[in-house]
Amino acid sequence: MLKRNLSLLFATTIASASFAVSAKADTTNARCEYYPNGQSKATVSMSCKFSQRQGNISIEWADGVRNEFTPTGSNPGNYVDQRGGAVYRQTGLGDKGQIFKLPSGLVYVYWSTAPTTTQPTAPRGISTLKASSANAQINVRSQPTVNSSSPSYGVPGDKVSVLECVPDKDTSGSDLNWCKVQFVQSKSIGWVRSDFILFAE
Repeated sequence: MLKRNLSLLFATTIASASFAVSAKADTTNARCEYYPNGQSKATVSMSCKFSQRQGNISIEWADGVRNEFTPTGSNPGNYVDQRGGAVYRQTGLGDKGQIFKLPSGLVYVYWSTAPTTTQPTAPRGISTLKASSANAQINVRSQPTVNSSSPSYGVPGDKVSVLECVPDKDTSGSDLNWCKVQFVQSKSIGWVRSDFILFAE
């Protein structure tokens, strides 16, 4: 499963940001989509709950993943997420919702709970990194074992080409594999355990 984020209007905040949106309750049902950096299609689209209290924003996705944004600085629409990453509210949806720029991608929050036409997709032959948390950092190992160094990391939604896979020997009886992957965007290569990969069909 792909997760995102994830790294989401209320009278005073929206007024100061010049959004033409009617006032909402502190918590409202919505529809959320996650677009990883560099992707033009959403990799996750599902119902969510959007909350704002005293400027703090919370997005609870239907699969249990949460995004928490805390206001920072003097500019409205500037936040930090629960990991300390910079988050910025962006324009583009008008009164239909809000957009938040996270370190790993974009979160679209639509006030309409109806499903959009966007479907999770990946280029044919290209696999996608996944994790149980939208803010996870997925270790990219130098060798196919947890005992090797992890000079870099990926995030949920990263696109990779799987070059080869070998059985996981870290745990006796494991049915997992380690796969050597090449990141589509950066071209870097390393080993990722198979439970963090959504394999292309």
